[in-house]
Formats: sequence, structure tokens, C-alpha cells
Amino acid sequence: MKNLLKKILPEFIFSGYHFCWAFFSAVFYGFPSRELKVIGVTGTDGKTTVVYLIYQMLNNLGYKTAFFSSGFYGINSQIWPNKYERTMPGWHIMQRFLRQSVKASCQYVIIEVASGGIKQHRHRFINFKTAILTNLTPEHIEESHKGSFANYKETKGKLFQAVGPKGSIIVNLDDEQAEYFLSFPAKEKWGYQIESRGQTQNLIRAENCNVNQDGISFRINQIDFKLKFLGKFNIYNALAVVSVGLSEKISLDKIRTSLGKAKPMPGRFEIVIKEPFIVIVDYALTPNALEKVYSNIREIFRGRVIGVLGAAGGGRDKWKRPHLGQVAEKYLDKIILTNEDPYDEDPIVIINAIAQGAKGKPVEKIPDRRKAICYALKSARPGDVVIITGKGGDSWMHFAKGKKVSWDDREIIREELKQLT
Repeated sequence: MKNLLKKILPEFIFSGYHFCWAFFSAVFYGFPSRELKVIGVTGTDGKTTVVYLIYQMLNNLGYKTAFFSSGFYGINSQIWPNKYERTMPGWHIMQRFLRQSVKASCQYVIIEVASGGIKQHRHRFINFKTAILTNLTPEHIEESHKGSFANYKETKGKLFQAVGPKGSIIVNLDDEQAEYFLSFPAKEKWGYQIESRGQTQNLIRAENCNVNQDGISFRINQIDFKLKFLGKFNIYNALAVVSVGLSEKISLDKIRTSLGKAKPMPGRFEIVIKEPFIVIVDYALTPNALEKVYSNIREIFRGRVIGVLGAAGGGRDKWKRPHLGQVAEKYLDKIILTNEDPYDEDPIVIINAIAQGAKGKPVEKIPDRRKAICYALKSARPGDVVIITGKGGDSWMHFAKGKKVSWDDREIIREELKQLT
């Protein structure tokens, strides 16, 4: 019925419906964000990690802090898995969470802001003090943004518009869309970069960057940072967090100490098994994210790379499926295609679409995700790396007619490896 109504009714009716509910929810809970410093993080990749790192940095420095991300949400020291199956849940849930944060005496709240949430006005009537852009590449184009990257970008821009001239904007200057997001009015504009691509009012640049099996390191203004995170992309994530700290008048030395204590977000480039071979899980869903993960594995490790990947169904970004295959062909020694979240689509159709992009290498097609993981583990030799993407720390697998089953790639890996040893 909902899908039928979307087809026959003008879009502005649904937009007005969502707007009204956002307003009434804010009224019901007394506009709680007015009593908080709210930081919104948007982009295509890295949002969840940046939210979690900002939360840890501020929490470690003694600030009462809450956060809401696609993986988890928390208030001060209590953290719960996000079981709402939305990065940014509906208006009532978000406003209630903000009111709970006020009652817990929180000073800061960090929110992962998805384009789908913005389209449904879930960001409305939240007083964002700061907006952050991690990066921007095509995602949710077909199902949410009428097939247009420009529409996707403009939707993300509404978060920066919501900050207004009294707030702060923080942008990844190495992203090709940085200039657009810096164009919004703000009291302070911050930019972070590794390459020398742009300029802004306040510039944070990482130098002497190094990535290895022990983590990442870099230098800002003669102060050395060392973090136990893998991958160059995590340098960018850390720079976003540093920018937040500096924008809040926290000294660089205190930021360095606090970030040094931070832990990676579960399910994001997480090493699950270290011996006799490496097994990593990651949430990477887009070709850009997948390429970053694979290229960093190639840079850090020396063995063969065996990849298990799929793509979500339900009409989600069908365009990207052959591109995922192209990335897999470029970096993987062994390609295993499997189920991710098929929803109401035939898993074999999805798998075949990915395989079309990997024509240059043989591909194993194993729809059963558990069997695909088991096959990858059986194929691995000492020194190899098995990388399993698409689910990360997700706790459900979604099938047709609303069916879902409990799932955790990390637990499946441990269970299957135990059976093999």
C-alpha cells in the first residue's frame, strides 16, 4: 500500500507528512537539541567511524557525550546496538534520544546523518552546531535520489544549510565535492587534508603519514599521532575528529592523548582472526569504499587476498554491482560472490550482475553466505588475508517478505574456523 501511494500521490504530500511529524515530535519532547551541542556527520563512507571516534575523544576528555550511528548508539558510558535498521531513525525516536541525552546531563551529541533521513526531514528541528563531510561518491542514487548524483549531493547539503551562519562546517578538502559544501554560510569553516587540494579558513593537514600492520601514524603541527587503526582512510577519519576538537577549542595535545585511547568501531576493518591467516570484516558497500579497503590490504599485507562480497537487493543501487566486480577483479586473488541482504530480489541475479564486472578472473558463486565464508577459510593458506565485506557488524540478514535472520559475520567466521581446526 505504501509503495502504491508513493506512485500515485505527489511527492510534496509525503514530504509535508514527514515535516509535520518532525515538528510535532520536537514539540512533544520540548526541542531538546537547544540544550545540547549537536554535531552531524554525513558523507558516503566513514560516517559511522567518525561519529564513534568523536564520541570517544570527547568522552575520554571528561565531557558527557551521547552518539547515534548506524551501528550503535550510546549515552555517556552506556552503548546499545542500533536495532532500528535505519542510520537515522524516525522523528519520535531521535527527539526522544535527544531528550534522554539532556536528562543524562550530556553536553554533546554526535549524530550520523544519512541522506534518506534528510529526505524525510529527520534532521529538522535539531539544532546542529557543527556539520562534517567525510567524502561523497554515488550511493542510493536509483532508489532515493531519482538517479542523480546532483540530487544526492544537494540532499547532503541540507545538513550544512541547517547549521546556519552561527555554526561550524568541517569538510574533507581532498574530496572532489569539498568546494560545494564549503559554500554554505558558517561562522567557522574547517578543512582537513593529506594532499594539498584546497584552502579554507582553518586548515588541518596531516604530514609524515604511515600505514602498517600496527596501525596509522601522522603529524599535525609537529605533534605526532599514533592510532591502532588500519588503513589510510582512517587517517582521514582521524583528521575529521581532530578538526572537531580544535573547533571546540581543545588543545591539539589533549586531542592526541584522547584519540590514542580510542578503539575502532566494531565491524569496520576489524581483524577477527590473526593466525594462521588474517581474516578481516568490513562494512564497505560502495565501489569507492571497497577499493579503499582492498588497496589498503594490499599495502599492509603481503599474502594472497581472498575476498567474499555481495550487494544488497531491494532495488538498491543496481548500477554499482558490476563496478564492485571490477574492483574485486583488480585487487583480489580469489573472488567469492555471495548473499548480502537480498530482500525481495533473486540472490543469483545480484551475484551474476557483480560477476559481469569481474570477467577477467574466475569467480566462485556461493549464495549461502555461511558456506561462502567456510569456503574462503578452507581456501586460505598461512600468510593469506581473507576479507569479508558488506555486513561488518550488522546483526541481521534480510530476505523477501520482511523475513530476517540473526547474523554476525564475525561469529560465523569463528564458528566455521573452529570446525576446520
